[in-house]
Amino acid sequence: MSEPPEGKTELRGVVRPGVEPGCLLLSVNGTDYLLLGRDQDDDAVLRPGATVVVRGEPAEGQVTTCQQGTPFQVEESHPG
Repeated sequence: MSEPPEGKTELRGVVRPGVEPGCLLLSVNGTDYLLLGRDQDDDAVLRPGATVVVRGEPAEGQVTTCQQGTPFQVEESHPG
């Protein structure tokens, strides 16, 4: 991946399951990000225990049922 476009963020960390079914978190330097907007292609990459790089943007105002982590809208993902 090249540098993220202006206004976008790139995160690298380890995926772990959330407390609610279907919720995935990315742990980055002690901060948990709730991964939103995943599609079928992302599911092959974004699985518990995987080290990944995701690109997108925080969605702090987004309401979710996952009850944990800072919401993060994923636009791209790949193994990291």
